[in-house]
Amino acid sequence: MRIFTSILLLTIVFSSCAPKKQENVELKPAAPFVWEGANIYFLLTDRFNNGNTANDLNYNRTNETGVLRGFEGGDIAGITQKIEENYFTDLGINAIWFTPVVEQVHESVDEGTGVTYAYHGYWAKDWTALDPNFGTKEDLKKMVEAAHAKGIRVVMDGVINHTGPVTAQDPVWPSNWVRTSPLCKYQDYDSTVNCTLVENLPDVLTASTENVELPTHLVEKWKAEGRYEQEVKELDEFFARTGYPRAPKFYIIKWLTDYIREFGVDGYRADTVKHTDELVWQEFKTECDVAFAEWKANNPELVLDDTNFYTVAEVYNYGISGGRYFDFGDKKVDYFDKAFQSSINFEFKWNVAQTDTYEALFSRYSSILNNELKGYGVLNYLTSHDDGQPFDKDRTKTFEAATKLLLSPGASQVYYGDESARNLIVEGAVGDATLRTFMNWDAIANNSETKMLLTHYQKLGQFRVNHPSVGAGVHKMITESPYVFQRTFSKGDYSDAVIVALDLKEIKKEISVGTIFKDNEVVYDAYSDSELIVKNGKVVFSSPYPIVLLEKK
Repeated sequence: MRIFTSILLLTIVFSSCAPKKQENVELKPAAPFVWEGANIYFLLTDRFNNGNTANDLNYNRTNETGVLRGFEGGDIAGITQKIEENYFTDLGINAIWFTPVVEQVHESVDEGTGVTYAYHGYWAKDWTALDPNFGTKEDLKKMVEAAHAKGIRVVMDGVINHTGPVTAQDPVWPSNWVRTSPLCKYQDYDSTVNCTLVENLPDVLTASTENVELPTHLVEKWKAEGRYEQEVKELDEFFARTGYPRAPKFYIIKWLTDYIREFGVDGYRADTVKHTDELVWQEFKTECDVAFAEWKANNPELVLDDTNFYTVAEVYNYGISGGRYFDFGDKKVDYFDKAFQSSINFEFKWNVAQTDTYEALFSRYSSILNNELKGYGVLNYLTSHDDGQPFDKDRTKTFEAATKLLLSPGASQVYYGDESARNLIVEGAVGDATLRTFMNWDAIANNSETKMLLTHYQKLGQFRVNHPSVGAGVHKMITESPYVFQRTFSKGDYSDAVIVALDLKEIKKEISVGTIFKDNEVVYDAYSDSELIVKNGKVVFSSPYPIVLLEKK
């Protein structure tokens, strides 16, 4: 970070002489939104921003917890606040994925790593209600509308694999809904799917097609809340329309897709995908599409465009090298088939760490995405909420991480605080908890190095969001030294092409533009904010930065 910081400080000298982008020019057509090249911001709802302190304590959640294992106040209103402040827009984010906000188990549990509440959102108690610690349905409606007003898509996080843990306040679901044993051993397909992830986390019987009644505790809860008749009426209509049996998975699918139908959310990240019967995700996608079409029909004035509903799978340890398949050892499963448009790429962090050059990384990813995975995509990440071995846990390679993540082919996942070097190592925090500190807004406001890192993310992010060719295009190297490459993309009548140069050592730049830009054409370097003219197949100019991001003027 120090080298890049010193380079950035040189901008004080160059700011007075760097050519500027002209004002009052004709605007180019807006870039189409493409999920395959999206820049997605992933955040823990409870740890991002506290927009409403009045909802910080609910259900008497006052037990002393392990370090970073209790609710800390982040909520949906806090996300909305940052949307309206243009934090995501400035960062070049065009989709937000946030952890589940459905009602969680009320009580704490002791996982052996300390007393824990369901601050993370993955312990559902009632899929039809929001947890008051996260906010209300009115808060969710406002958040989705605020995001859409900025052209930002909203991705919810859906759990079908399991309920929340069993506590004195949170009874176990009936045996025709869940299994409580055996524990998963992860040795083959059966010991990964037909089992419980961990002790006391009841596993939904997602392979079942048996008709089951609503759990007694859910019936009693809904009656106490005065909404039992309405919920049953909607379930009756759902099962009559679909013809599905009243099996556990179909109840949950109905409840999750209601958020699409009611609020117009644009996508779902599906949790613990490989631990369920794979057919559930095809059924889920079918109902997601139905719900999205219904919302669009009922809200034509709010529809952003004709982009399809997005589903991305968390198949733990899936990597792009597997193409369309995940290998259990004794069975391979294609989770993309009629279910997912994309899958989280757990391999990316290793590829970034082990690949010697940018070119080796970029060309390999472009080849796979435009061949074996053509029509689908991967979501690359370097840091996440449950990966204890991120690329840069010590936050010593923050600029490198940003450059490789945001310029790699595929969709990018910025984990909250990547852009601000949020601390990932906390004394006393055990397991995943250390990855889930509260967002370091003070550093963004007051620390000069944090501000420079944020600026780096903003420049790269805005370039990516303005150019679908960066993430969804075809990669081609132009020159090896200096390292210069092009990305090209076309969709219908729209086409996009950019030139990128990396690891430049000299202030004076001489960049070949190949056949992308013609002589005498005016181009723009989005990193240095410089307007340039192509001469003899090159642009020659001075800039203190080691990066050049060229686009057509």
